Parts: sequence; structure tokens; C-alpha cells
Amino acid sequence: MTPAINLAKQRKLTYQLHEYTHDEGAASYGLEAAEKLAVAGEQVFKTLVVATEAGVLAVAIVPVTTTLNLKKMAKALGCKKVQMADPKQVERSTGYVLGGVSPLGQKKRLSTVIDSSAAHSATIYVSAGRRGLEIELPPMQLATTLNANFADIADS
Repeated sequence: MTPAINLAKQRKLTYQLHEYTHDEGAASYGLEAAEKLAVAGEQVFKTLVVATEAGVLAVAIVPVTTTLNLKKMAKALGCKKVQMADPKQVERSTGYVLGGVSPLGQKKRLSTVIDSSAAHSATIYVSAGRRGLEIELPPMQLATTLNANFADIADS
């Protein structure tokens, strides 16, 4: 079990786990998950960590078929500028390795913004805390659990 799954159980979330064999050579962990689980890429979301100009970390959850718009993310957080966080800082803060960062069960709770496209789906897939393991759950439950906001933060 991962901290993400433990949190889902503890909070009695409505979820389903999906496991697949991760290919170490995959160019994109998220697109690999969508392909191997045979679901639309728009339904699989990646968890990205950004740093504000003040060095504060925050989480962005966007579809794997899109890219994070840093200006929109900064606006959603109410700051001037954000950049992708240093990978070592991400692993220290979340407790997860890159490619397996889950928004659930992170060591430090960070401000979280979920792309608004998620709000229209019955369920979305996010990492369950390791490569090759996804958790499917309703986006509203994810937002409530993380005290997250929805905002338009992705570009096609």
C-alpha cells in the first residue's frame, strides 16, 4: 500500500485501483498509463509540483494530454510567477519519486489546483503513489480531500 491508498481508505473515498506493468523506457508516464489502461488521455491526470517566486511549493493536476500553463497557475495561486520545482525538492516534499507522484498522501500538504476540465468528468485517474499504479476517483472527492480549487491551468 502507498500513502495515497491509505489516505483513500482512511477517508472512505469512492475509488478503484488500476495496475499495469510500467515500461522504464516510456517517454511519458501519463500517456503510458492512459494507453495501458485503455482510457482517454483527457481522463488521466498528471501531478506536477511548482515553486512560487517566494519558493513556496504547490501542486497542479492537469490532463496528461496537456501542458501546464505556468502563468495561469500563478494566477490561480494568487502570485506573480511560478516555475517547475526542483525534482529533489519534489521528492523530499511529497515522499514520492517522479513519475509516481500522487496528489494524495503527500508528506507535506501543499496548495493544490486541479484543471477545470476535471470537473466535467464522473471520474479521473491520478497516480496512486508509484509508477504503474493509478487510482480512479470522482474529481469532486479529490478536490474536497485535498482542499483544492478548480481553475483553467492547462494548455492543449
